[in-house]
Amino acid sequence: MRSKTLLTVLLLLGATLLSGCGYNQIQQKDEATKGAWSEVLNQYKRRADLIPNLVNTVKGYAAQEKEVLIRVTEARAKVGQINVNADDAASLAAYQKAQGDLSQALSRLMVVTENYPNLKSDQSFRDLQAQLEGTENRITVARGRYIQTVQDYNTYIRSFPQNLTAMMFGHKQKPNFTVENEAVIQNAPTVDFGAAPAPPAPPAVPAPPAAPAAPASAAPAPAY
Repeated sequence: MRSKTLLTVLLLLGATLLSGCGYNQIQQKDEATKGAWSEVLNQYKRRADLIPNLVNTVKGYAAQEKEVLIRVTEARAKVGQINVNADDAASLAAYQKAQGDLSQALSRLMVVTENYPNLKSDQSFRDLQAQLEGTENRITVARGRYIQTVQDYNTYIRSFPQNLTAMMFGHKQKPNFTVENEAVIQNAPTVDFGAAPAPPAPPAVPAPPAAPAAPASAAPAPAY
């Protein structure tokens, strides 16, 4: 009986010490980062699901834009091939780069569609465009929340005395989105459709007519 009581006291004491050292909070913040990351993946998947219909709709009106359509399709395929691990910096960086490449390919595609009024007036295309714009906004929000939760987690486990608890139980800092990669993801690409033709040379202005020459003065008569 006494041993059971002693064991209970030790367990309660251990739980109190762990709680005071931030163990429970570390678990909560770790779960928060996992939840935020799941939302990031969910929104990226939503965008990927919209792309095939978008490409097919554009193809119906602008099949000649084959290069742009291929780039979008290949960028989407590359994203789907990456098995991302958000706790691994190299894996997260590769995933970011792939998503950035896809964002740029999509931006170029949307710029190209400006040249096709019939496509822009198509209801299916307009619906897809609206869904894509909404998804891009959701991606930005989800990514921002994930950045904040990771920063909160990393700051917490680096602070004393939580850093001792984190070290004891193997909780390490998590990699995060970087400023450089964020700029690549969010900035639209520069689209160059080739060098613009040189403007025509202005017509030559005819030279004004020369003034008539003054009559020569009469030579003086010779003296005899």
